[in-house]
Amino acid sequence: MRTESSVTSVSWIPSEAIPGTMKLPFELGVSHYDEPLPDVIDDLEALRANDRFRFANQLRAWIEVADGRIVDHGRSGGGVLGSTIVRIGRRGVTFAAVPLPELRPEPEVGDSWVRFTQTVGARTGVPFPRRVSHPPFVQIAAPTTWTTLALTIHADGRAEHELAGASPFPRHWVYNAEGKLAAKSGLTDFKSWSLECFGDHSPWGDKDSPALVAEVETALERQLSTVIMRGGAKPAKRRLAIGDALVEQGSAGDELYLLLDGLLSVEVNGEPIAELGPGAIMGERAILEDGVRTATLRAVTPCRVAVSSAEQIDRAALVDLAKGHRREDE
Repeated sequence: MRTESSVTSVSWIPSEAIPGTMKLPFELGVSHYDEPLPDVIDDLEALRANDRFRFANQLRAWIEVADGRIVDHGRSGGGVLGSTIVRIGRRGVTFAAVPLPELRPEPEVGDSWVRFTQTVGARTGVPFPRRVSHPPFVQIAAPTTWTTLALTIHADGRAEHELAGASPFPRHWVYNAEGKLAAKSGLTDFKSWSLECFGDHSPWGDKDSPALVAEVETALERQLSTVIMRGGAKPAKRRLAIGDALVEQGSAGDELYLLLDGLLSVEVNGEPIAELGPGAIMGERAILEDGVRTATLRAVTPCRVAVSSAEQIDRAALVDLAKGHRREDE
């Protein structure tokens, strides 16, 4: 009996991932941010043709089982590269990505499982002159972007996937064998990516950065995040350093928060009970109940947060949101 499975990572540039003066080419329309990816991908090539992502890593694999033993295995897949369009006036110039050799080490084979790994990466063809943190201290070519995927298939038909490594920029989303969004990278770090990720400082040299993976937010949170960011008044932005508290349990508050980047710990009576990643919306229970925060939200990594007023969101939507956010009661 053959068991097949797959995992796909798709890498894209959200607007909140670009810092400071580096936003200028994007704001002037010379380059562009990427629209958020869909919850389900059924046609990756159509997304690529519409310039919706920078690159993707597809890992497909199978095992053959006879009498409960794995007798054969194999894999396929690889990289799907996008391109970068640079606009000067009314004209657009397309720069194809420069692919790097795909890394496919021999699968690890256990008594009842096989684990496949695959690293796919590239750099944009657009020059990116900058000073960097190690020799030769100046670079012209763009930094390296990559993801390393792992897929384990068991003899009993189960399959598990993992974002085992990734460049710190851009955002990486992971889709399961059914094409559904299953995980995402929790933090983008443009500065360290631009200063460090080139040459041998990548999986093609001596370094692979472990990926900080976050759970996927709900469909309702994705819908409300669009309202917060584009539905009217521009939200204020806050930055948190590691260990900073966004809100404290027991304090008064009437603001709604959207986590743009990073990881936040949910703490009740000083004990962490959950961890939130990009896309999570927080603060609705204080708004709906008695105006008192029911948990402390503390930065596990550097974080960027959008701050919104409750009036911007329909109350019925906040009620629905709160029904799934009763972590403190559990």
